[in-house]
Amino acid sequence: MHDPNIVVGIDIGNTKVITSIGKVENGAIDVIGLGKSENQGIRKGVIVDIEETVSAITASLEEAERMSGFAVESAVVGISGPFIESEQSRGVIAVTKPDGEISFEDIARVIDAAKAIPSKPNREVLHVLPFNFIIDGTEVVKDPIGMTGIRLEVIANIVSASSNAVKSLARAVEQAGINISELVFTPLSTAKLLMSKRQMDIGAMLIDLGASTTSYAVYEEGELVTCGVVPVGSMHITNDLAIGLRTNLDLAEIVKVKYGYALPDKIGEKEEIDLSKIDKNEEGTASLRYVAEIIEARLNEIFNIIRDNLVRQDCNTALPAGVVLTGGGARIDGIVEMTKELMRLPAQVGKPAVEISGLIDKLDDPLYSTSMGLMYWGKDKTVAHKSMNFEIPNLNGLVGKFKSAFKNFLP
Repeated sequence: MHDPNIVVGIDIGNTKVITSIGKVENGAIDVIGLGKSENQGIRKGVIVDIEETVSAITASLEEAERMSGFAVESAVVGISGPFIESEQSRGVIAVTKPDGEISFEDIARVIDAAKAIPSKPNREVLHVLPFNFIIDGTEVVKDPIGMTGIRLEVIANIVSASSNAVKSLARAVEQAGINISELVFTPLSTAKLLMSKRQMDIGAMLIDLGASTTSYAVYEEGELVTCGVVPVGSMHITNDLAIGLRTNLDLAEIVKVKYGYALPDKIGEKEEIDLSKIDKNEEGTASLRYVAEIIEARLNEIFNIIRDNLVRQDCNTALPAGVVLTGGGARIDGIVEMTKELMRLPAQVGKPAVEISGLIDKLDDPLYSTSMGLMYWGKDKTVAHKSMNFEIPNLNGLVGKFKSAFKNFLP
């Protein structure tokens, strides 16, 4: 039987699938189940092996279900990859009531108008995120309900994804026996978990360092300004280390996680590690400074691409609340100091900024932030709708297209 107090988030990543199950009690979430499984069926957010992906989702679900004692029926599912695009749009309508009072119906119509922009073919809208409403061309407000005017405009951010990527993800989740309650661009849900309202108000950026991609979201005045995905992630660092050290990928990953550092200038030139102590089949030593130089070079590339994207979009890069780092790549030692130097902003590894409890050892681990953010998004859905937050991340635009193909797609 469906329990409205149970919320589930599934993070289907390039190297792993993580499921978080939480129970909502008195407005807070108690994390009662976590499941993690390896996944080799995705490349840069796109499913290339659906059987492998379905198996990974199923394994992650089963582990979380055993821990929580709850059978999952539906979940908030994350999506990310280079196929995600964000663009600003403007919608304009005439207010319907004779007395000019702006109603919820007017808000819905103007958002639909902003959504109906000429766009590239084969794309699905994931989110319509209003930034400002304008009444009669002059008055700028955040919530125009109850105000009066003749013409209502909205400036909104439209986040969309490739239709093929969405269909493939939906098919994999459906084959794992789960209904998708909402499909969410992952940094948006993670930001809700890791950023406080004050941070979003004064200006902050979330950077999620995933395996093969890095996603980001910038907030000001409490609203999303821009977001995007860089097709480079922490697995590229592992690949670089494997090439540089002339070793296998598994050993390179261990070196990155256990011995890696993001600032080579702080590593002594004579500091070394004996590779044979990590893998008996390996010989020789590796300079820790050389390892750090490899890590620094790739992180430099990632942060420079993000910064260039923000400049190109004429986005404010002077964000007083700084950068919040998350994802598996955020576990690299020294990455906070490096981010401060490169971005010239305050920086920190993100920790939940909302009321959440249970499984304490996992709450602060950036590896689990995305799935927990998706879980929290599910809890926040009802509150968001009641407070006139016009995020529209559900599958309204997809239901008609997918219903015939996926009979069990909807609850």
